[in-house]
Amino acid sequence: MKFSDVIIATASLVLVGLILDPFLMVAFGSLNPNSTSDTLASIISFLVASLVVGYVFALKIQEESRIRATGVIVVLSAFALLIFMAIWMANGFAYPWVRDSLNSMFNRTTWTDYDLNAYAALAESVWVITGLVISFIGVYIGSMLRKPSAKTK
Repeated sequence: MKFSDVIIATASLVLVGLILDPFLMVAFGSLNPNSTSDTLASIISFLVASLVVGYVFALKIQEESRIRATGVIVVLSAFALLIFMAIWMANGFAYPWVRDSLNSMFNRTTWTDYDLNAYAALAESVWVITGLVISFIGVYIGSMLRKPSAKTK
């Protein structure tokens, strides 16, 4: 699998996931970021996007080791997800929302800004690890769904 194919697969995975996520949030009927339905919508969008990318790029993935090609695509997409999450956390509009949601979940009277940033970094790492696992499973299964044709053998 060429590096250009990996970049296109990674971009496709990220874009399909980002486009699908808001539609699933609306379909589940909640736009509250703290709700379980939005978390479920994000997980399903990760899975569906990775299944689609695995299916579309199956012939390229099968050119070499399936696990290696899948791993490269997923690690690059996790890096992209990490960048998106860092941009979101650096957003001036997102910081008050994070602070208010933490105030509603915990008694935050003794928390410092360092504690808030550490919690945000922990939440970001959990999302990236979850995205890694779900995307790896989805791309791997998606690439197994499409069998090589007689012409490509």
